[in-house]
Amino acid sequence: MNGVDTAVLLISHGSSLSYSKKVFEEICEKFKKRTGLDAEVGYMKVEDPDIFQAARILKKRNPDLKRIIALPVFLADGIHTLIDIPMMLGFEPKEIDPRHPDGIYPESHYLHDLKPVNFEGEIILLDSIGPNPKLVDIINKRVEEALNTSNKDDAKTGVLILSHGSRLRYNKEFLMALFEQYENQAKYPSNYGFMELSEPNIPDSANLLIKRDNLERLVVIPVFIAPGMHTKIEIKAILNLIHENEKKNRSKPKNNNIKEIKINKIILEEDPDHAHKYDETVDFEGEILYPDPIGADDILIEILEDMVKEALE
Repeated sequence: MNGVDTAVLLISHGSSLSYSKKVFEEICEKFKKRTGLDAEVGYMKVEDPDIFQAARILKKRNPDLKRIIALPVFLADGIHTLIDIPMMLGFEPKEIDPRHPDGIYPESHYLHDLKPVNFEGEIILLDSIGPNPKLVDIINKRVEEALNTSNKDDAKTGVLILSHGSRLRYNKEFLMALFEQYENQAKYPSNYGFMELSEPNIPDSANLLIKRDNLERLVVIPVFIAPGMHTKIEIKAILNLIHENEKKNRSKPKNNNIKEIKINKIILEEDPDHAHKYDETVDFEGEILYPDPIGADDILIEILEDMVKEALE
């Protein structure tokens, strides 16, 4: 698959921590190598290049460019994929914005006075990844990787699959569909939960699984593309896996407009434009194994390639 008139814009949210950008740069390089198509990552927030800059970079590198395939590297639909990204690319939003139902954004909002991507050719906007069956293969891989690091032999083990949660229904629908696929082939008792905005939350889902199956070991799989504040700090805090040295030495967020929040005496820095509330943590005396998110896994690159191939058929 290659062509001089087509390029791919891989769209990421962006993170205030450095981990996410490194992962997406690796995803982009692997994608280009696998497909033969030129590609660039465009970030919605925080990082550069933003979506508009990335489109210009693709055009500059490819003077004969006639078509950009915009691929949101998001696991599930939500406000960003249904509202923000379409508007940034010059499309109508796919949903009424629950943040501003009248469609009028204050000056402080990133959609205020928006000028969409300037590109005279065709832009094809793809859907989010969704509950692709190949994601189950990644979950199984992460579970086995985690168990290989365990210091317990033959411990009664369960698997907890986590996602972010959303104001819209789609993230929950995504995780429930993915979990059903996972549970149908799982070796271990399992459950699912959400960091925020959706139920069940992480403590409730973890405690139910632990007590129901009398677990001695819990493998927690963050179904996120890249590490960032959520996976490196917030979920670990909810799981009671934050250690004193991590609180002192963690990467400093790039956004200086931050405040402190507390999660059961754990103090975290938080962007007030993206506020979170956590009232509980997981209380478990057994072993908790917490592997990395999906990252630039070869299976993910295969999924992205399949999506682009389908769009070009």
